[in-house]
Amino acid sequence: QVQLVESGGGLVQSGGSLRLSCAASKTSASIFTIASMGWHRQAPGKQREFIAGITRNGNTNYADSVKGRFTISRDNAKNTMSLQMNTLKPEDTAVYYCAATIGVSVTWGQGTQVTVSS
Repeated sequence: QVQLVESGGGLVQSGGSLRLSCAASKTSASIFTIASMGWHRQAPGKQREFIAGITRNGNTNYADSVKGRFTISRDNAKNTMSLQMNTLKPEDTAVYYCAATIGVSVTWGQGTQVTVSS
C-alpha cells in the first residue's frame, strides 16, 4: 500500500498561486510508479470532488472548474506528484487530498488546507 503525505497548502490572496506536493514513502516507491495519481478537494459542507489526475505514463485530465489554472505533474524517479495552482479564487478554498489508485484500491493522503482570501 502506498503511503502519501501532502504539503504546500496555506493562505493566499485571490489571484495568487500555490504549489502542492504529494510524496510517497520510500517503502511505497515501486507501487507509486504504477499508480494513477490524482488530486481531490473537499470544501466545508460539500462532498469531496476530483480536480486533476495523471496516469503513470503522464496523461492528464482536469475538472472543468480548474482547467487552464491548475497543472498536475509527477516525478516517478522521486516518487512525488505536484499540483501547481494559479489564478486562485475564493471558491478554491478546501482541504486538498492526493490519492493513488491501483486497480480498485485507492489510498489517500491526510490532506492539506488551502485558503484563498478575497
